[in-house]
Amino acid sequence: MDDHKLFLQERKKRIKDYHQNNKFKELGKKFLISTLEEQYSYNFSWMGLPIIQYPQDMAALQEIIWETRPDMIIETGIARGGSLIFYASMLELLGNNGIVVGIDIDIRTHNRKRIVEHPLSHRIRLIESSSVEKKTLDAVKPFAEGRSRVMVSLDSNHTRKHVAAELGMYAPLVSMDCYCVVFDTVIEDMPEGSYPDRSWGKGNNPRTAVNEFLQTNKNFVIDEEIESKLMITAAPGGYLKRIK
Repeated sequence: MDDHKLFLQERKKRIKDYHQNNKFKELGKKFLISTLEEQYSYNFSWMGLPIIQYPQDMAALQEIIWETRPDMIIETGIARGGSLIFYASMLELLGNNGIVVGIDIDIRTHNRKRIVEHPLSHRIRLIESSSVEKKTLDAVKPFAEGRSRVMVSLDSNHTRKHVAAELGMYAPLVSMDCYCVVFDTVIEDMPEGSYPDRSWGKGNNPRTAVNEFLQTNKNFVIDEEIESKLMITAAPGGYLKRIK
């Protein structure tokens, strides 16, 4: 066995061992909770625009995109645009004709301006509308025509009802062996009362929507290896891989 294959084999075993290491997992959870309280994920940018994500999740997304090679990525909830630029930069590196479709109910003027003026804007399509309205899905579908591999990232309203509706609408667009990544499932692991000014919290969040979705939809499974690898993620149980 050559050195590269041996390295990958050793890494796979190490990641598998992490899954059984409760002490290590607990340390990761404590770190995650403390960083959420300190708004740690707001500290980073991607090619000039703020990207409100954990670096660990960004690394995982990079691996997924490079391996699955999508030519269309749909993102709900674009915030300040950094994640759109991240996805667009990955598609640029793949060298295909890929596009990113960004959906948000409120794309503020200053955010739109920075996105449109970015060097990678030619790969981005913006839809300002609620992600769970039929007209929005109708606007997305034409972009998907002729696309061979589609990936979805859900990161907008975090209530169970909203995410469940998004899963019902956009998960069917995901291609075989590609991913639907549901962010902020970590809300379920946060202490009670962590979101007093929000409409989501324990028992009402993306993770509860994912759990319900997987009970009836057998086309997707949780990629547990990704979560074990990261140890720190805003999307525990949220990396959903289409298997049929």
